[in-house]
Amino acid sequence: VYRWKVSEGLVRRDAPTAGPGGLAKPAELLRQLASAAAPGVYLLLDLHPFLDDPVHARLFKDALGRENCTFFLVGHGMKLPADLDKLAARFELPAPGREELLGLLKEEVAALRSARPEREPMAEPEAVEGLLQHLSGLTAQDARRVIRQVLLDDGTLTLADFDRIYQAKRELLGREGVLSLEKSAVRLDDLAGLANLKRWLLARREAFLGDPAVTRLEVPKGILLLGVQGCGKSMAAKAVASAWGVPLLRLDFGALYNKYLGETERNLRESLKTADAMAPCVLWLDEIEKGLATSDADGGESRRLLGTLLTWMAERKARVFMIATSNDIERLPPELVRKGRVDEIFFVDLPAESQRAQILAIHLKRRGHALEQFDLPALAKTAESFSGAELEQAVVAAMYAARLENKALEGTQVAAEMARTKPLAVVMAEKIAYLRLWARDRTVPAD
Repeated sequence: VYRWKVSEGLVRRDAPTAGPGGLAKPAELLRQLASAAAPGVYLLLDLHPFLDDPVHARLFKDALGRENCTFFLVGHGMKLPADLDKLAARFELPAPGREELLGLLKEEVAALRSARPEREPMAEPEAVEGLLQHLSGLTAQDARRVIRQVLLDDGTLTLADFDRIYQAKRELLGREGVLSLEKSAVRLDDLAGLANLKRWLLARREAFLGDPAVTRLEVPKGILLLGVQGCGKSMAAKAVASAWGVPLLRLDFGALYNKYLGETERNLRESLKTADAMAPCVLWLDEIEKGLATSDADGGESRRLLGTLLTWMAERKARVFMIATSNDIERLPPELVRKGRVDEIFFVDLPAESQRAQILAIHLKRRGHALEQFDLPALAKTAESFSGAELEQAVVAAMYAARLENKALEGTQVAAEMARTKPLAVVMAEKIAYLRLWARDRTVPAD
């Protein structure tokens, strides 16, 4: 068994005493393999970038013709020239599972015990289970790094370490900017209205988290939230993850796109693979129409992205609950909204008067104001056609005005800010009317 790295050359790994390697330069290695390679198994680490050179590619093809030689190209995100790619069999290693992660933890505990015998590593059983769940979806190398960070600090693993573990994982997942781990403290009770959506989600919690053999229910796949901007679709996605007690992953379609051919689809496949490895989890596709609006202007890239996503939706086995949000039905591909792609399509409309009062109460209470000082029904009536986001901004702007006047916040200041605001429902009345008309017989009202 031979191993090659550009930093050490070609070294025999199964010899009793392996000497220093030679052939560190890729061209020297490939010429040797093509002309006089000894029988054996060759592990070639990170050689694939050098195979873009036509001379290197030709030498490697000659080496592939030698008998009793097997070559393993090892690397991340490997892309081979087309004529070499068809000669290769691809193997993608999955993220480590629970038992492998537990083995990594035991190895690091043993290493710490050996390096610092005066400090006996300790781990709470509940913390171990939580750590294994938090590490799901990471590579073995990244998982080992997180374990070391936690253990080297004080030699213990407790529930108090979870915030650091979460932050470390968030940084690791967010390195490429495509998939991010969101920390959500939003509860379903924090959402005003949306009674139908809440009821639907609560009815399916057990089916998503429980054992199908016991519940005898199909695992829910996902929903599409369609509606007016600023009406709580994003908050609903965050609340689902909190209510079900699972991680929330946000897929940024803007960061998916890459100028290099094929990289955009690879980014999506890698993100979906990470979501599968982190199951059970919620995958949030925010404003999905911005990434999947089919057009011929992009050389078919958006259509390929759509095909990749639809294939994953149809074939996935992992417990990944997908929540897609959209503001513009005209830009959504019809393949995505047909029945069966998702479990249900909910329409999130502008809040009614009673809901506007609830939303105002939530934002005023969150900012430390006594609700009895405000005439919430009157304010809700004043805020006709306001979205939830616009109601929040009216409260925030009124607080700035009160601060400038060195006064306590009053309802008159909130009402004044509302009077100065032109809500989106007025500015884009025709577009919202069309959205409502389309959704009337095709979707389920969220409230």
